[in-house]
Amino acid sequence: MKKSAFHTTLIALLAIGCGVALTACSDHSAPATTPAAQEQAQPGQTQPEQAQSAQAPQEAKEVVCFESRKGASEITQKEIEPGLLNVKCSPTTGAALWYGDPYQDTMPMGKMPLLDNIPDDKAVVRPRSEHLNLLPLCGTSCHNNTLPPDARVPPTLPKNNHPAPIPTMEGMLPEIANLQHGRGRIWCLECHHTTQRNMLVDHFGNPISFDQPQLLCGKCHGDKLRDWRDGIHGKRIGEFASDGKKRWFVCTECHNPHNVQDGERNRGFIQLQPELPPQLPHGMVDASHETRHPIAH
Repeated sequence: MKKSAFHTTLIALLAIGCGVALTACSDHSAPATTPAAQEQAQPGQTQPEQAQSAQAPQEAKEVVCFESRKGASEITQKEIEPGLLNVKCSPTTGAALWYGDPYQDTMPMGKMPLLDNIPDDKAVVRPRSEHLNLLPLCGTSCHNNTLPPDARVPPTLPKNNHPAPIPTMEGMLPEIANLQHGRGRIWCLECHHTTQRNMLVDHFGNPISFDQPQLLCGKCHGDKLRDWRDGIHGKRIGEFASDGKKRWFVCTECHNPHNVQDGERNRGFIQLQPELPPQLPHGMVDASHETRHPIAH
C-alpha cells in the first residue's frame, strides 16, 4: 500500500511539473497581450503587426495653456533645455502656473509716456499681432493700402465715427453688433485707424501697433494706465528687483476690447478659477515665516 501511494504521488508531481513546463513554453512562444495592447490592435492586423503596434511609442500630446485670457494668450509647452519646460500648465484650468523662461518670444515694449527711463531690454512684451486671425484678413485682403489715398477704404465701409451697421464685421465678430465698450458712446473708428485698418489710432490720428494697445487704451482709461505703469494694475513676470528685466502683459491679453462688460455679468474681466495653494516644503509645518519681516522696522 505504501509503495502504491508513493507511485501515485510521484505520478501526480510529474504531471504538475509537465503542466508548468508546458505553460512556461507556451508563454515564451506566444506572449500575452495586455488590455492596452488589445485596445491598440486594429482589425485585420496580424499578430506580429499587433505586437509591433502595441510596442510603438505614442506621440506626446501637445500641451497648450493660456496666460491671462483664454483664447487670446495661449502658449505652447516645450523644452527650452533638457528637463526644463518653458511653462507649467494647470491640469485643472489650463492656465499657466510657472515659467521656465518668462521672456520667450518677447520684444521691447517700446517707449511709453513717463517710462522713458526704462531701457528697451528691461521692459518686454509678447507680440500678439501675428496671432490675430482677422488682422491679415482686414489689414491685407480688404484694406491693403494699394489704392490711391482717397480710395483706400472700399466705399461701402465707414470712413468716419458715425455708427452704421457693418454686416461683414458683425458676422465675423458677433459681439460688435451690440458693442458694449463705452456703453454706446464710442464706435469702431475711435480705436481702429480710418485708412490703415491693420493699425489702431490715437487721439491725433497717429497709427498704433496692435502690439502696443496700452497706448490706445490710455486715451480713455488714464487712471488704469497710471496704475498699470506703476505696477498696481495688470500682470508682470520676471526679475523681482525694481530695475530688473520684466515681461509686461498688455491690456488686451487680459481684457476683450469688444466685450469689456462680459455680457450679463457687466464686469470688465472674466474671473479665473482659483487654484489650490502651493504645497509647503517637506518638514515645514506652516508658512508663519512669511509674516516676519527680514528687516526690523
